[in-house]
Amino acid sequence: MDIPPVPPARPPRKGERPRRAIWLRRTIGFVVAVGMTGAIFGSIAAYGVWRTATADLPDHAWLADYQPPQMSRIYAADSRLMAEMALERRVFVPIAAIPKRVQQAFVSAEDQRFWEHHGVDPIGIARAVMTNLEQMGTGRRAGGASTITQQVAKNMLVGADRTLMRKVREAILAHRLEQAMSKERILEIYLNEIFLGAQAYGVAAAAQNYFNKGLDELSLGETAFLAILPKAPNNYNPARFPEAAKARRDWVLDRMVEDGAATRAEADAAKQEPIQYRGRARPDLVAVGQYFTEEVRRDLNARFGPEQTTMGGLVVRTSMDPKLQAATEKALRDHLMAYDRRRGAWRGAVTKVSAAPADWMPALEGVQHVSGMLPEWRLAVVLEVGAREARLGWAERPGGPRAPAQPREGRLAMEDVAWSRVQREGTRAVGARRMADIVTPGDVVMVETVGGSQGRDARAPARERLALRQIPQVEGAVVALDPATGRVLAMSGGFNFDKSWFNRATQAMRQPGSSFKPFVYVTALEQGIPPNQQLLDAPFELQTAQGVWRPGNYGDRTSNGWVTMRTAVEKSLNLVTIRLAQEIGIDKVAETARRFGVIPNMPRVLSMALGAGETTVMRMAAGYASFANGGKRVEPSLIDSVQDRFGHVVWRNDARRCEGCDRDVSAGPPQLADNRPQVVDPIAAYQMVSILQGVTTRGTGVAAAKGLNRPVAGKTGTTNDYFDNWFVGFTPDIVVAVWVGFDDPHSLGDGETGGGNAAPIFNEVVSAALQDSPPVPFRAPPGVALVRVQTSNGQTILEPFKPGTENAARPPMGGNVGSGGGGGGDGAYGGGGSGGPTASAVDSSLGGLY
Repeated sequence: MDIPPVPPARPPRKGERPRRAIWLRRTIGFVVAVGMTGAIFGSIAAYGVWRTATADLPDHAWLADYQPPQMSRIYAADSRLMAEMALERRVFVPIAAIPKRVQQAFVSAEDQRFWEHHGVDPIGIARAVMTNLEQMGTGRRAGGASTITQQVAKNMLVGADRTLMRKVREAILAHRLEQAMSKERILEIYLNEIFLGAQAYGVAAAAQNYFNKGLDELSLGETAFLAILPKAPNNYNPARFPEAAKARRDWVLDRMVEDGAATRAEADAAKQEPIQYRGRARPDLVAVGQYFTEEVRRDLNARFGPEQTTMGGLVVRTSMDPKLQAATEKALRDHLMAYDRRRGAWRGAVTKVSAAPADWMPALEGVQHVSGMLPEWRLAVVLEVGAREARLGWAERPGGPRAPAQPREGRLAMEDVAWSRVQREGTRAVGARRMADIVTPGDVVMVETVGGSQGRDARAPARERLALRQIPQVEGAVVALDPATGRVLAMSGGFNFDKSWFNRATQAMRQPGSSFKPFVYVTALEQGIPPNQQLLDAPFELQTAQGVWRPGNYGDRTSNGWVTMRTAVEKSLNLVTIRLAQEIGIDKVAETARRFGVIPNMPRVLSMALGAGETTVMRMAAGYASFANGGKRVEPSLIDSVQDRFGHVVWRNDARRCEGCDRDVSAGPPQLADNRPQVVDPIAAYQMVSILQGVTTRGTGVAAAKGLNRPVAGKTGTTNDYFDNWFVGFTPDIVVAVWVGFDDPHSLGDGETGGGNAAPIFNEVVSAALQDSPPVPFRAPPGVALVRVQTSNGQTILEPFKPGTENAARPPMGGNVGSGGGGGGDGAYGGGGSGGPTASAVDSSLGGLY
């Protein structure tokens, strides 16, 4: 069958186009139009976002000179570390001093393409997007793609809020940072600024806090561990999450191998290392001087401000001698506890818990630490009480603070608690007759081990011998300084800094009592009155608005008739002092107190001559130092120098002028000129030193010089009703001021004087300070005349006189008894009195200071 041929297709007419081509063209045109429209609107939107993001961007240029905050350090005179002050514990290390492997570990962990990108890493962003898509729905937190530069921008400039706008601002700033500074500078800021947990900011502080090492001492495994911490330092704490920390560390090691920062063999070996968290250990940290350190901190705050003090990286060198400081604190504590045992009573247990064998250890663990306990004391539970002894138990952790507690037992004997008088209601404290009068089972008390002791039963295990302890209520303060420079060598402001931060050496204003009298007598000596001048010790009366003021001498208040100035000081005679102050003028005494810096604005009343004013232990030490150094004004100082983080000296405690420092070496050595003001005539100062030596050899301060075998001068002080006990004294090498009293002023008890309580503390401090040095005599100034005279007790001494006064007549002074008129002094000795104070200016209740 024949198939008819297919007729040929009609050829398109002229000008006619295929329908498919028309449709395709229209579609492409539409897409192009939509795309152009979208691009225009997208560009407008992007521009708006960019304008919004950059409208208030912080200035990043300052980062080029940025120095991260770092801790300040305080050092003792022997260069041992006393304390660190920081809001952020950081040690700044320049990038050149950070080992390359430490740098690369953080780059491998946080930003592998750090050295190639320009602030933002597109490849890293794409990788993070793919990873987040794969983990979608798993509940895991989406990971970011921030570069190290972006992290610097976030931490330093834009904050850490999780918003898209913050990411945009962060990316813009990261690009600008890359243009403004080098990669090394960016990495330096990052490695010193980043928080790495354990209170550590920066890699150097983290190396110390986690491994107690410097950066150059870290192993590869330790280096890799530090690099895992920026991501989540708390989640990778090796003490809490050791497995997570090891897994992340091994991941960093693999990344370091990928980047060529470590070989595979090195990484495999490092993976076998356990992460040994050693913590921060400072065996060289000075364990004493908390009051001293706190006073230094206050001084730094006043000079440089709190921000610079805690974040400026200051290196502060102080004058504290750690050995003398330890001896000073021990002497003060021992004597305060001795007073508490002598005059006080047992104030009872800290608390009470169950004494059952299964209960006492957990109960004791729950008892709060008692503020003021000494480090060698511990809390113990009374388990059993006998007639003459008690059995006590306590918990110890020989393996460290996190180790399991181990029970320990000890024996408290009746002979070791003999001081523990019992205070019964409404009666005086009486001695305990049996152990049950002091403790009962379940009592929690403070004890100290004093040696091993075998129980009465020889078959029983040995128990440690215990001594009962309690924190004394009486307080005290000591200052020891160099009289030539004013450098404070040791200072204790109380029994225990843990008990009270209040520094009684610098902050407590107390009456100095008779320790103020030398400033009265040196005023007279300066006016030419010789030390063997006859002065009247007889009853004295002064009419005041409160009534008749009748001061008296200590003890039986008897008078001695005519005595020399030296005898008056040695015996601390009040009546002589009052008459002399009236004779020379209380205004002149007040001026002397101001010049010495003891009482800057002393009231012009006669009772001030007996120490009724108020001053501090530090001021008294500085005032007496002027006697020892020939009359120069002394400004106490605790800080020798302060350096900034770059080692530049920004402050130095040396006001001496260097004469010739700018001359050529051939001109000879330069001279340091002492430009301190002269507060008293050198001869008058030496006369006062000689008289005060008599106080420690024949007078009220004999206990201060006992056994020292060297020249010692000083003065006791005890205020009205025994409220305050003082001894301030010195040798040619050191000045020590001691105060003992209660914070809430009340009597220390009848017969408690400065010679009994304060002078022995002085003796122990001076003994510790000068034990290895030979005796040095006090140096007499040029022009002084030394004449052999006989004292009231028959001894022959060399008495110092001003030229021309050694052979002068010495008529009696102060013969007037009665209303407090001008007195009977001789004008040749500058005796023109002030006529006495106004009646209303004298406090009649202050009689009896001695």
